[in-house]
Amino acid sequence: ALQETQQIPTEEVQLDVCLSNGQKVKVNILTSDQTEDVLEAVASKLDLPDELVGYFSLFLVQEGQDEGYTFVRKLQEFELPYVSVTSLRSPDFHIVLRKSYWDMAYDSDIMENRVGLNLIGIDIDRGWILVNKEQHRQLKSLQEKGSKKEFIHLAQTLKYYGYIKFDPCTTDFPEKGCHVIVSAGNNELSFHVKLSNDQVKEGSFKVTRMRCWRVTSSVPLANGTANQSTSTKCEVKLELSFEYLMSKDRLQWVTITSPQAIMMSICLQAMVDELMVKKSGGSIKKMQKKRNNGSLHRSDSQQAVKSPPLLDSPDPNREQVVKLSTKLTSVSLRGISASNSNSDISGNYFHGNYAFEGIGDDDL
Repeated sequence: ALQETQQIPTEEVQLDVCLSNGQKVKVNILTSDQTEDVLEAVASKLDLPDELVGYFSLFLVQEGQDEGYTFVRKLQEFELPYVSVTSLRSPDFHIVLRKSYWDMAYDSDIMENRVGLNLIGIDIDRGWILVNKEQHRQLKSLQEKGSKKEFIHLAQTLKYYGYIKFDPCTTDFPEKGCHVIVSAGNNELSFHVKLSNDQVKEGSFKVTRMRCWRVTSSVPLANGTANQSTSTKCEVKLELSFEYLMSKDRLQWVTITSPQAIMMSICLQAMVDELMVKKSGGSIKKMQKKRNNGSLHRSDSQQAVKSPPLLDSPDPNREQVVKLSTKLTSVSLRGISASNSNSDISGNYFHGNYAFEGIGDDDL
């Protein structure tokens, strides 16, 4: 449908797919090729074995001024990568190959292969892990010696290994309007928060203690109506809100306001999927959507479930917003009105967390 909308004919083209270090892999594909087809083409070009392809995914990213990447989203199976990236009409957008799992135990499956080992090492070079001078010296020494396995084993012990780091944004925790850098990894969202008194604090929210989450998209109202002026650009605000088990009997909503809210939600869902597969004794290959008689089937953990009525909203006093009708398969987009926020919330769909675990007395 997207190809028809963009009026792009089916033809053979060359597509650049980047690795995490910016290196480009040129693959010959059809404009009508879906994500899985392009992923297999990249793997073939890199000589990555078929049995390891499922450990990697394609992501849409935007390149910043400092040559850093802003992760926009993971490309879905039904997408046409060539159409998705060219329709944005900007050289700043790229498709990047990156590992798609969160549990570092899966690294051992990949490290036995030369290409897989190189791909993991390249991902570490993004510079998101925290190191002191001595650790940096050790990493550099191992890299110069070509001791790739030892290099990765050391990196695995460091903070933020395997995480995705998001652009600075704002949160309402521990207080409203805090500036925060969010990182996703190790089955958690990690917060690096700057408080109003300039004090900096760090903390993390485990995915197993999130009862549910949602992404909302809102547009501020001007005098009770949406601002339709063509002279001013109407900015859509994206928020990720999750209900977190702070203590045995206390659930609290935490909200992150970020243009990358959808990507954060996708990361949470992937962590839950991985936990559920591991809990059932499955393998990472079973996490992938399987084609059966030409149709796609989702795992049970990927189904959005309807949440029971909630006692409170993330912020019942927020400014009025206009409802949006657009729906995405991976996230419900909606508006919240201050006058009827309770009924609006109870009538919407949430991402229910099948990996949610209650806190027992021993945890307190």
